[in-house]
Amino acid sequence: MTVMSTGISTFYNANAVVLANEGRIFGLDAQLLFDIVIQGIAVFLVFVFLSYILIEPVKKMLEERQAKIKNDIASAASDKEEAAKLKALYEEKMEKADSEVDDILTAARKKALKNEETIVAEAKNEAARIISHANQEAELEKSRVKDEVKQEIISVATVMAGKFVDESLDAAKQDALIDATLKEMGDNTWLNK
Repeated sequence: MTVMSTGISTFYNANAVVLANEGRIFGLDAQLLFDIVIQGIAVFLVFVFLSYILIEPVKKMLEERQAKIKNDIASAASDKEEAAKLKALYEEKMEKADSEVDDILTAARKKALKNEETIVAEAKNEAARIISHANQEAELEKSRVKDEVKQEIISVATVMAGKFVDESLDAAKQDALIDATLKEMGDNTWLNK
């Protein structure tokens, strides 16, 4: 840099001297041309030096940055494709899940209806069994009551026969005895038969 500033100051000094001596606006002499060439070489060397120190690393950094950007773009495209595949897979699984839910609900409804029919049928069978059992109980109770009534009639007849035998009764006494026995047994006994 000092060479350059020295060259520039020399150029101005030379021009000022030439202009003062000759009265010309722009004077070309050998020293000025030599200074221009030296300054050109110095600028060229500075440019080469700066390009080696600054431009090459910057260029290298830009190339690395471009490579990184290309890799990022390729990676983003790959990620986008993978995301699209995953989205399609997700949507397919959601459709299958919806289908499975519908199938499960349908099966549950069918099972519930079948269970309902089974429960109703069992309830009807149980009701029929209870009614049948109640009817059998009623028949048994009727038979028992009939047997009791027959036993009572037999005992009454035995008592009457004993009374007939003990007393020789005439027809009027027999009728009175039968009426008294019937009154003892009650009218309801004969009406239930």
